[in-house]
Amino acid sequence: MKITAFLSLFSLLNTLQSLVAQEQSSVSSLTLLLTGQGSPVLIGDEYKLVEEAAIAFENMSQAAAQDSIIIQAVSSYRSFDRQLAIWNRKFTKNEALGLTPDQNIKKITEYSTIPGTSRHHWGSDIDLIAAEPKVEGDVLLTHLFENEGPYAALKKWMDAHANSFGFYLVYTKEDKRGGFQYEPWHYSYLPTSKKYLEWYLNLELESILKDKNILGKEYFTEEFMQHYLEEYILGISPELLFQKKE
Repeated sequence: MKITAFLSLFSLLNTLQSLVAQEQSSVSSLTLLLTGQGSPVLIGDEYKLVEEAAIAFENMSQAAAQDSIIIQAVSSYRSFDRQLAIWNRKFTKNEALGLTPDQNIKKITEYSTIPGTSRHHWGSDIDLIAAEPKVEGDVLLTHLFENEGPYAALKKWMDAHANSFGFYLVYTKEDKRGGFQYEPWHYSYLPTSKKYLEWYLNLELESILKDKNILGKEYFTEEFMQHYLEEYILGISPELLFQKKE
């Protein structure tokens, strides 16, 4: 009887340990996915998005083409390592120009995110331009999308139709919005990114980033990270924000 009871208890403990291990593995996988370190299933040839976002993007592109607007993707999914390379390159360049660490970080975060915090890690966000007319040099400049700029027709079409396909401008042109500068090219597929943001807000970013080879990370204090969360990660179009239930 005692042996039977012992074996039952042993079996129960093994089951509990297995469940705990599975839960930890699941949480770890989600963390990696949300911070660009996972292996998401991505769709697309000229771009990379998760399946539901890719389907919506194709539908939107076909609709735009019927109105003589040919949408071209410049950037979509971006891994942690890719974002790290962008960040460290800019940090090194700015440092050589004499910027202090605080000035450097502030300069980079006008348009670029800290690695592990980019919405492009999710496979839901995409940077867009018009395929025609051709523009030489940097194509992601605000003035190109305004007035008589080469991408003004694209911007006008997107303003009228993008939301109906689930895509929303992320960093809008609003004085009250803090964080990153206005980006008329950056769109997010709301059905995916909104739920990802909900999950993302539960991550402990400081502990995730502390062992990464990010230049300037020693200045990512608790106070700085809280400000970055409130002003930058959450400094987006209101439609894309996750609303907590009361």
